[in-house]
Amino acid sequence: MARYDFTTRRLYVDAPLAPDARVELDRPQAHYLCNVLRLGEGAELLAFNGRDGEWRVALTLQGRKSAALLAKKMVRPQEVRGDLHYFFAPLKHARQDYMVQKAVEMGASLLQPVLTRHTHADRINEARMRANAIEAAEQCGILALPQVASPTRLEALLAAWQPERLLIFCDEDADAVDCIGALQAAQAASAAHRPLAVLIGPEGGFDQSEREMLMRQPSILRLSLGPRILRADTAAVAALALVQAVLGDWRV
Repeated sequence: MARYDFTTRRLYVDAPLAPDARVELDRPQAHYLCNVLRLGEGAELLAFNGRDGEWRVALTLQGRKSAALLAKKMVRPQEVRGDLHYFFAPLKHARQDYMVQKAVEMGASLLQPVLTRHTHADRINEARMRANAIEAAEQCGILALPQVASPTRLEALLAAWQPERLLIFCDEDADAVDCIGALQAAQAASAAHRPLAVLIGPEGGFDQSEREMLMRQPSILRLSLGPRILRADTAAVAALALVQAVLGDWRV
């Protein structure tokens, strides 16, 4: 049997889920299910809220513009959210949407915009980020939604850094060495499993003073992502895949 049911529509709801729980849908959700998908009374869906696992639910219609879900049975218990923080310099809308969705798919537990000296986009729509995170979770069978944090400056981020968390600082100016070997060496140097963070900089790269500030941190790994310069959204996928494969939850 497949681990996930991808044939049934999944829906995120911001309400408790329990046996016989009734979840009132907001108007956009009701419109989407009833008028766009044209689902009828009793149609079955899968619902999750990031806390109570995944539930098989039945659609209940309440006139033309409102609807509710009736929880019938838990089909998957709540998974434990990983501990991988993703820090990134904000991008323009479409590319940031893509980056947020991929970070969620890769297992990021925190999405944190970081403002640097060469950041091009300094206005962050947190509601849009959360909507993209929810969409990615709905489509990919993910139960644990990441936290979406407000933007912070790089200096403030580092000033509050907790040294037990390893910061993997992806720098296009670093020497191109064996990425996997560098991560394995970091793993071997740790006495126990450490919480992780990945930092991807802006399209213009890090300022030299920012590099120096980063390298003064006690828990830092400066990592090259290979011999080619990657766009920031591509670097996000590459870095998170490497980290998950060597240090994260892709390991068997």
